[in-house]
Amino acid sequence: MPRHFALFLLAIVSLLLVTCKSRHAQNTPPSSPAVYTVSLGKVAKKSIFRNDSMSIWGGSVVKDDAGIYHMYYSRWPRRLGWAWVTDSEIAHATAPTAFGPFTFQDVTLPRRGADYWDGWCTHNPTVRRYNGKYYLYYMGNTGDQRVTSIPGAENPNAHLNWSHRNLQRIGVAVADNPNGPWERFDEPLIDVSPDSNAIDALMTSNPSITQLIDGSYLLIYKGVAKKKRMPFGGPVAHGVAVSNSPTGPFYKQAGVEVFTIEGDDFPAEDPFIWHHRGAYRAIVKDMRGIFTEAGRSLALFNSDDGLDWTLSEKPLLSDTQIFWEDGSITDVDHLERPQLYVENGEPLMLVCAADTLDGNGVRQSFNVQIPVIIK
Repeated sequence: MPRHFALFLLAIVSLLLVTCKSRHAQNTPPSSPAVYTVSLGKVAKKSIFRNDSMSIWGGSVVKDDAGIYHMYYSRWPRRLGWAWVTDSEIAHATAPTAFGPFTFQDVTLPRRGADYWDGWCTHNPTVRRYNGKYYLYYMGNTGDQRVTSIPGAENPNAHLNWSHRNLQRIGVAVADNPNGPWERFDEPLIDVSPDSNAIDALMTSNPSITQLIDGSYLLIYKGVAKKKRMPFGGPVAHGVAVSNSPTGPFYKQAGVEVFTIEGDDFPAEDPFIWHHRGAYRAIVKDMRGIFTEAGRSLALFNSDDGLDWTLSEKPLLSDTQIFWEDGSITDVDHLERPQLYVENGEPLMLVCAADTLDGNGVRQSFNVQIPVIIK
């Protein structure tokens, strides 16, 4: 074969290989960077949402077409103490910017009667917008309606109304407008499993949802089993369910438990999940520093498919301190219920619930909107 012809064939083959490689790259989702880190910025004084007469807990934010920001959050009368499990309701506030200041507007999901599965308490909202509609995922319950919490309880769990706690179920409300009206459903979105050995045989709560690349929906939720001593039950685990619609039906993925660690019955809580830079991400409350080695904290996880999660190489997102723009620092007892707000595809802000004990030993709780930095 003449040398010049051989060189010509080699050039053609090289061109074809480059073309095929380019086409493959266009059809392959971008891989996530080796290290994906989330850090928190300093907080403006306007970026705190509190009320003198109401306990405030956990907020989730969405922006409407007019540029108004809507926060949905849990609240209950402060005079009742840490009575979220019986007396929480999901309320609605608005602001001109994502960082506030937010102003109360109305009660989004009020009591509607003990005949309903969510008739007495609504709590821990997560709001999403899909295909022009607004979806509010939440926990609801009903029970004997007895308030058993006390003001300033150092161990609020010791005073829980267990009938309400163990009747927690997950629901969704739907609206065409973030100001409502909201359509609620007569059945839970995620109910307990009939199998007494299931991870969610006792109760379901704290939903977090994201849309998968294929257009379906992945929901991670907290479940409590019946394998441990009642009324607390346990272990506490997180299950996964998928659906082709944001209103279900959702199909639980048998045998899948996420954010677990061998030998611990309650390692994590309050996951928030999203997709960014080619992978699924989660911020999770680390109950005792099992994942971060930093005590009570927020930890970062990554996943390629939303089912198999691994701890980030730099897992610690935050401990229980708030850093303000003026240089001051506030130590809080809890910084949890992380709810990321994403704008134009990029994470902008983390809404967290925080609480402290005042000079009289009464628990004060509020929401805080914290800037986030992604690297």
